[in-house]
Amino acid sequence: MTTGRTMSKKKKVLLICLLSILFVLLAAVSAFLIYTGNYYKADLGAIDAFKTDTSVTQKVLDNGDIVFKPDGAETGFIFYPGGKVEHTAYKPLMEACASQGIMCVLVKMPFNLAIFDVDAAESIKVQSPEIKHWYIGGHSLGGAVSAMYVANHSEEYDGLILLAAYASVDISDTSLKVLSIFGSNDKVLKMEDYNKYKTNLPNSFKEIIIDGGCHAYFGMYGAQKGDGTPTITNEEQISKTVEEIMKIVS
Repeated sequence: MTTGRTMSKKKKVLLICLLSILFVLLAAVSAFLIYTGNYYKADLGAIDAFKTDTSVTQKVLDNGDIVFKPDGAETGFIFYPGGKVEHTAYKPLMEACASQGIMCVLVKMPFNLAIFDVDAAESIKVQSPEIKHWYIGGHSLGGAVSAMYVANHSEEYDGLILLAAYASVDISDTSLKVLSIFGSNDKVLKMEDYNKYKTNLPNSFKEIIIDGGCHAYFGMYGAQKGDGTPTITNEEQISKTVEEIMKIVS
């Protein structure tokens, strides 16, 4: 026969177990919030100083995405930002691309990590039926995640643009036009993995190495930890990147 004392002891053990689980969960949540709360913020001064085409219409959507739309655009480019980088840091790159006649959509990711919304591009195409040709891409983690997405939607896109990124999924048998760009002084991009995963890309993919460029200079968010020292300006790297992007989307 179970005594009241035995029942009380079991309840104490259960309570301790529940409290232990709660403590672990709280610790995990706290660690996650600390990790994601420490991110690279957009350099507003540098962004404001960047000269762009004022004829490009900019619209911030309710979900935080930013649409850069020139008149008469028939080509669209969906861009996934780098990991732990504020998405607005890529406004100069998007504005510069849009000034060349393509609509650009800069996606705001949950916790500034594209991996939490791989399918972010899903609804964007539906909202812009006038766009006839679509490209997707991103920087660093954003580029890798955009490759994951387009691997399952290759028939809906004309191409993939990777900035200091690689495709860990196999898209080699698709008809996608692929552009891969990185800076010669990039010390963040893991070149061993980059070279390993080249076989995942179509044989026709184009690789561009920007002489003097670094990892962080595709956006404007200052220096990135572990990156190499650039020998060109942030503006020069963005301009060279836009020049190469326009070659593949034209």
